[in-house]
Amino acid sequence: MSQARTKHHHASRIGTKAIVAGLIFLFLIFITIPLVSLFTRVSPEDFITALSSPLARDALSLSLITATFSTIVVVILGTPLAYVNARYSYPGRDIVDTLTDLPIVLPPTVAGLALLMAFGRNGLLGQYLNVFGIQIAFTTLAVVIAQIFVASPFFIRQARSSFEAVDPNYEAASRTLGATPIQTFFKVTLPLAASSLLSGIIMTFARALGEFGATLMFAGNFQGKTQTMPLAIYSELQSDMAVSIALAILLVVFSFAIILAVKYIGRKENAYA
Repeated sequence: MSQARTKHHHASRIGTKAIVAGLIFLFLIFITIPLVSLFTRVSPEDFITALSSPLARDALSLSLITATFSTIVVVILGTPLAYVNARYSYPGRDIVDTLTDLPIVLPPTVAGLALLMAFGRNGLLGQYLNVFGIQIAFTTLAVVIAQIFVASPFFIRQARSSFEAVDPNYEAASRTLGATPIQTFFKVTLPLAASSLLSGIIMTFARALGEFGATLMFAGNFQGKTQTMPLAIYSELQSDMAVSIALAILLVVFSFAIILAVKYIGRKENAYA
């Protein structure tokens, strides 16, 4: 009786493993086939030729420049906010956290429309800027603002978690040795949180690089001015599929590399923890 029960239990475990393996396989197929199909639709020669086109070069350079600038702004403005929210309690902190995270769940078109209503020529703030001849909507600056709006939560959330993971006793010890709060932040807190912060910076840059909906609504789609790589992919679908596929492949490769980098940094951080 005991032997039969053991065989039944063994068969049940094998069956469970087979089902789990089948589900994992189906999921991998579902994710992999669309990505692989991109690489099968263009030859290496056509890929290089497509990336050499003026439109592709303009989109690539604009994307890299704006995403870099957006990431720098997010880090400069987001780091103090993340640290304060990680270390101090104050009235309305939950509201601030909620507003910080809101762009993650907002549909990109809603984000773009909101930015247009705020900074457009007749917007809440734009109408006053327009008096001084300052126009933001449908400019390269609008691309940067859209990227900051949608990508900032990725850094701020990660930065807050990173600062929360730093033992406050280290900061307290630094202050007892005569260091000011700012010196303690730069010499103690920041180095201890650096690996996690780097992961947040990488994810923020990747999100900014892939931004589409808010940019289209707020900045438009003008080659060399507001047309980033995602917008160029969309624009060339009907006229030059090779360019669309080449840019899409670039973004796929970059996104894959980003995820690998973040995982590597996370493992390295855990190894030293």
